[in-house]
Amino acid sequence: MRTPSTGRMTGPRKGHAPGTAIGLVVCALAILSCGTFLQAQFQMPDPKQVSGIPRPVDDLPNGSLSVRLIKGELSNNIANHPVELHIGDRVQTVNTDEAGRAQFDNLPAGVTIKAVAVVDGERLESQEFPAPGQGGIRLMLVATDAEKERQKAAEAAAPAISGQVVISGESRIVIEPADESLSVYYLLDIVNGARAPVNPPAPFVFDMPKGMVGTAVLQGSSPLATNNGIHVTVLGPFPPGTTSVQVGGSLPVTSGSLDISQTFPAAFEQLVVVAKKEGEMKLTSPQFERQQETPVQGATVILAAGGALPAGHALSVTVSGLAHHSPVGRRVALSAAAFIVLAGVWAAWGPADPKSRSDERKRLIARRERLLQDLVRLENDRRRNRIDQPRYDSRREELFAALEHIYGALDSDETSPEPAGRTGLAA
Repeated sequence: MRTPSTGRMTGPRKGHAPGTAIGLVVCALAILSCGTFLQAQFQMPDPKQVSGIPRPVDDLPNGSLSVRLIKGELSNNIANHPVELHIGDRVQTVNTDEAGRAQFDNLPAGVTIKAVAVVDGERLESQEFPAPGQGGIRLMLVATDAEKERQKAAEAAAPAISGQVVISGESRIVIEPADESLSVYYLLDIVNGARAPVNPPAPFVFDMPKGMVGTAVLQGSSPLATNNGIHVTVLGPFPPGTTSVQVGGSLPVTSGSLDISQTFPAAFEQLVVVAKKEGEMKLTSPQFERQQETPVQGATVILAAGGALPAGHALSVTVSGLAHHSPVGRRVALSAAAFIVLAGVWAAWGPADPKSRSDERKRLIARRERLLQDLVRLENDRRRNRIDQPRYDSRREELFAALEHIYGALDSDETSPEPAGRTGLAA
């Protein structure tokens, strides 16, 4: 849902949590981090993004967990530091070795476990997860490098200069099928390589793909990022380092394929698209140089990569093999409803005896009541996230169109009485 003032997303939207999509990216990259495809195409994400996320591996004994403790960067291991493992109601403590790793063996399969460490007063916790029965688990706990953070703060306070920013190769475009729609997320790391804040020559603004609905800036983005409908703006100056901008929306699916075209105002250093595959879904793009599928947490994920994308050059991706419902049924239903309404209007205007007109009016009133009840149910479904935005908008438009015709027919015969307690919208 979004707060009205900023449009910033603060939780699940249309039944999909953005964190699920982002987690899918992290897990996919972590699983493939040792593969040749990933070495050629991807950089590892910010360690903070994978902190505390368990990763199944087969290079540890069955029922083992290895926790790596670092500060800020992968090269900065924290040695000889206690790491706690909460095993149900029990706590086991192991100190890290020179590589910053603490290993726990012979864990009871299926019991809920969580790794915890306190570094310079900062409490680090992993996700809770079941101990493995087969294979082992690796995870990292990443502490904040206070000195580096102070240095960043000092650089950010310097006067702004004119300069360029780029969209880092660690940025990701995520595609996730939903019910009759396609959720698209841009997880952008905008990098200012200078040691002072930078104002680009042109504003950093772009429009989401045509036809997208529910565009919102996701939680975890920089406060510099806002959106007005599909129009996304990132205000300068950009502080030194990385500015995270995560924005998403939904594209209605009305056929088996969907074309996505996107232009960014800064150079995209390396194109990476991650898509959750459902059914026969495929990705094609003239800008893809390599593509592969891999299983992640019980799902199949498509990983596609390309080279650099210059600023202002459109990225074109076709998503095919999408499940969709034919619009023919909906059109037939709308035509039938329109015919019934028009027949009612004709009957109200046409010559008829008083009894026939009274019966027709009662029928229209009953029809109106059913439509109003349908409208109430639709609004309740929306508040409870039981219906996605495209279906809600379409059904709401159908109901209001039918109600408009019925009210027109009823208003044309003002002398005919309505049943008591059934007047207008108050009914």
